[in-house]
Formats: sequence, structure tokens, C-alpha cells
Amino acid sequence: MPGDGIQYASGNGQQLEAQILHGEEVRSFERHRGYVFVQTVRDGYTGWTAETNLAELGVAPTHWVAAPRTFLYSGPDLKLPRSGYRSMGSLVTVTGEAETRGTRYLQLSDGTWMFAGHAARLGELAADFVSVARRFLNTPYLWGGNTGFGIDCSGLVQLSMRMAGFDVLRDSDMQAATIGSPIDPGADHENLKRGDLVFWRGHVGICEGPNASGELMLLHANGATMDVTSEPLVQAIERIAHLFEAPIGVRRPRALSRSAA
Repeated sequence: MPGDGIQYASGNGQQLEAQILHGEEVRSFERHRGYVFVQTVRDGYTGWTAETNLAELGVAPTHWVAAPRTFLYSGPDLKLPRSGYRSMGSLVTVTGEAETRGTRYLQLSDGTWMFAGHAARLGELAADFVSVARRFLNTPYLWGGNTGFGIDCSGLVQLSMRMAGFDVLRDSDMQAATIGSPIDPGADHENLKRGDLVFWRGHVGICEGPNASGELMLLHANGATMDVTSEPLVQAIERIAHLFEAPIGVRRPRALSRSAA
């Protein structure tokens, strides 16, 4: 799976709250009818996940997936049957490599192969989390999703910032209380800069800065278009107002000191 689900209650048919990326470490506490109560080590998120989603820690990862999504193959050839898929941020262990018709592939510890251009060594970080987030444009919206196959507003913020080396919490209310520092956006949003995070109650978007026409643009995963989209900030504020009222604040991530802002 691209990401294994975390839910608030055990059992089938429960609402998805977050996803565990492949290779992500969790602590397990309680088992109940095929489900395990876990806490993710990286961000402390808790909930229930199917016992079949978990495995003992194996060989230490060497790389992570740096493309929004990628296929796994049974051998080093894109014409061979697919044997799986991985999301950006998934951890993998590379054990070999091969080249087929000029394309490099990496062999993984489970015997599958992936396109080498979709992997980066652990520690190789993106310079700009906004550029990472833009790679998810048109990715389907998924409540509780934080993978390249489906993602929600706070999942987009978390995953794109993670790829730039900044770990943040999972949900938008947590992010609104902890990421960076609050700023005054100005009466006409004149103080906003690229990478600032605009928060509503239950929603968050990433300021992209002005477009060619000078309009401030907002990048966000949203239920109105059911995907990751870029739209004028003023338009987003007007459209969202009937559901979440006006924005409740803007925060400037410390990550901006490393971004091409």
C-alpha cells in the first residue's frame, strides 16, 4: 500500500485520520480484533491500524522516494509487471542497481525494483518545500491522506515540509499552534510571502506568492475541487467563508530561511 491507514477506532468502516508511510516506525500498545493501537515515532500521531499493516523493523533504509508516486517492478525493466507502488517519503533499502535500455533501476531489499530517478539518499533534502508541494498539483483529495496517491490539506503541508527536512505535526489545528511564528498578514495581505501558511478552522493552505498578474496564489488540497489546486488567495477566502469563515491566522515557517522565498 502507498500508505497504511490510521483511524480513531478499531474495526472496519472507520474514518481515515492519517496514513503511515512505508518504512515509517511506530510504537504499538494494544491489540483488539486484528487492529493495533499505535503511535508514529516521527510525529507522535496515535490511532488504530490493521495488524496486517505492520511488520518488524528490517534492514535500515538507505533512500526515500522523492517523486510524488512511483511504481515497483518485478525486475529492472518498465515493461515488466508492476509489483507495488510507493509514495513520496516512503523509506526503502537499496541493495543493487541495473541499467536497461539506458534507464537506471534500483533493487530494493524485498527484491523489487524502482526507477532510480525517483529515489534520493536519506539526508538529501529539497531546498524549498513550496516547490515540493507544487509537485502534488492535481493529486486527488483524500481526507486523512498524506501520500502522493491521495492527500489532504495538512498532509500536503506535512509531507512537503518533511522532504525539506522539517518535521511538523499532522493535523491543521496542531500545525496552527506549532509551526514557525504568527505574522500579521496586513489588511490586503501585503505582508504575505511565499511559504507562509494560511489557516482556517479545519483547513490550511500554502502561500505561493504572486502570479504573473500580481495576484497572491494559494496552494492547497481541498474538497471543493477534490484535488490539490492553486487559486488566487482572495478567491479562496471568499469561497471558503461560508464553511470555515475567515482565516484565523497566518504563520511563517522557520523553513523559509532555507527556501527560495
